[in-house]
Amino acid sequence: MRITGGNAARRILKVPKGLDVRPTPDLVKQAIFNSLGERVVGAKVLELFAGSGALSLECLSRGAASVMCIEKSHRHAEFIRGNAAAAGYGEILEARTQDVFPAMKQLAENGRQFDLILADPPYGEKNVNRRSQSFAQQLLDDKNLPKLLTPDGRFILGHTKRDTLELVLPWREVKTLKHGDTLMRFLELLA
Repeated sequence: MRITGGNAARRILKVPKGLDVRPTPDLVKQAIFNSLGERVVGAKVLELFAGSGALSLECLSRGAASVMCIEKSHRHAEFIRGNAAAAGYGEILEARTQDVFPAMKQLAENGRQFDLILADPPYGEKNVNRRSQSFAQQLLDDKNLPKLLTPDGRFILGHTKRDTLELVLPWREVKTLKHGDTLMRFLELLA
């Protein structure tokens, strides 16, 4: 796995071994950041379910002002910190070892806001004739998440196409990227 663009392009990232992390493929990352364009430059970014932190490091390489990663696994958070330090971003990347949902509540209570929120959580199961119970759906349903996004910000949510999500208020879909089994949805807040 590597950074695909920006100042640290082609830098190889160290990732935990095993099946605990499902890194966002390079082609998907390139499509996401081509779609975001200049929106990344100077942005304050929050990555939820950070895993390897590859999306966060991609943001920093492309000019983001700062990144906060939320990752429950202490081991994975150490890889994120190590990759950030090796790429020269140790001072502007914060990796918090915490469950995503209590972290969002704390950040909302502290009035924190971000220009970009990225989440490519573990995939949910196929949900025919029932509402999704996946982490992706739980993020859409969470009342704290909209408070964390600036009024003109974007929320990029990854999920598998077999996991049919229900888009709830205040979210509005702007764009969807499809790559294999992966969907990346670009969402914004309704005015």
